[in-house]
Parts: sequence; C-alpha cells; structure tokens
Amino acid sequence: MWYVMQVRTGTEETIQQQCKRTVSPDIMECCYVPYYERMRRYRGAWHREQRLLFPGYVFLVSDNLEALYRDLKHVIGLTKLIGTGREIVPLTEEEIALIRKLGSDTELVELSRGIITGGRTVITDGPLKGLEGCIRRIDRHKRIAYLEVEMMGRIVETQVGLEIVSKDRPDNLIDKSPCR
Repeated sequence: MWYVMQVRTGTEETIQQQCKRTVSPDIMECCYVPYYERMRRYRGAWHREQRLLFPGYVFLVSDNLEALYRDLKHVIGLTKLIGTGREIVPLTEEEIALIRKLGSDTELVELSRGIITGGRTVITDGPLKGLEGCIRRIDRHKRIAYLEVEMMGRIVETQVGLEIVSKDRPDNLIDKSPCR
C-alpha cells in the first residue's frame, strides 16, 4: 500500500533520509519524494531544473501500516500520515497509476512537449501525453503546466514542465475534458 506523509515544506529530503535510516526495510519497501523537470531562463540562457512535484509530502510504500506507524514515531519533523479523520488511508489504485504514469519508474516527471492547435492543447511527447484533461492552465513563458489531480481524497494542484513548441491560434484555450 502507498501512504502519504505530510511534512513541513522544505524538509522533504531530510525526512526521506530519516525514514530510510529509521524504518526497517522489512517494513517500508520505498520512501520517495517526487520531482518534476522544468526549464528556467536566467543569465540569458535556458537551464533544466528539478522542483518538488508535491511540496510538503513524502510518499511511503509498505504492507504493514501498524509497524510503519510505530517506526515513524522516531522520525523528527513528521507532521502526520494523511487519512480521513483518525483513519490513515492509502492511495487508491487510480492515484498510484497516475503517479506511475507521470514519473514512470523514477522519482522525476520529465519535461513534456506539446502544441496548441485549434484552441486545444495536444501533448506530443512526455509523461503528460494522454493527461491533457488534467491541465488547468499553461504559462508558456515559464514553460509550466498547472495540473489539478484527485489525490489523497481531495483535488491537489501541482505543476510540471511543459514546452509548447507551436501554436496555430492566438488564444490559449485548453481541453476541458475530465482528468478523473
């Protein structure tokens, strides 16, 4: 099962390292912090950067929630495991599939490329291909797509790198088909 741990923003990597040291590998299969790749312009040139996909969250994979919870009590800086009320709830299969599609087998969502044709955004290459309905807004100058995805029982907004390589109309309308 996949679980989500909420931490103070900026401490994700520190908490990830603590989890790997503190929690037994028999209890926790994996602990990761997903990133996305984007292009940013400074000093007159475009540079590749990596940013947190879900700031303030660390993802854990474990089949033994009770033992995981017990070992996580020794992690300094843990805010809480995400759930509903007092119950800790794992991610659904659809949420896991979305994370895997975005990041494949890595912790990095690579830069996508697309075109705007007839007022619709069409992703031609990258992890966003087929997920056009999740895109709520595009900032072509910053080369960022803002996504809304259902995650952890609510709508979560995040951003990923997207380069629009051509546009045939002056408006920036996007496909409003449902993401979920």
